[in-house]
Amino acid sequence: MSNIREATDANWEQMVIQSEKPVIVDFWAAWCGPCRLVAPEIEKLAEKYAGSVEVLKLDVDANPHTAMHYGVMSIPTVAFFAPGEPPKAAVGFRPAEQLETAFGLEAFAKSA
Repeated sequence: MSNIREATDANWEQMVIQSEKPVIVDFWAAWCGPCRLVAPEIEKLAEKYAGSVEVLKLDVDANPHTAMHYGVMSIPTVAFFAPGEPPKAAVGFRPAEQLETAFGLEAFAKSA
């Protein structure tokens, strides 16, 4: 069972902007080859940070408004939205470890 939910133009405000938790969003499209490479990396993050970070996917073809609003010109783009902070983005394929470093996710890891 995946920990990743679908975001849309319609539910973006509720799922991302109003979220009390940090949110990782994978901007993707069905025709995008590199997006398929990113998917397992996003799944790793969703598993590792379940409960502390929301992980969502947004199909840019089905939801062009949100992608345009955030200036997503290339996919895959993975963006990190922390409450009260400007979003951070990583464009292109990145392994989960690079995304963790780029977004400072270690701070959200569950303590053992």
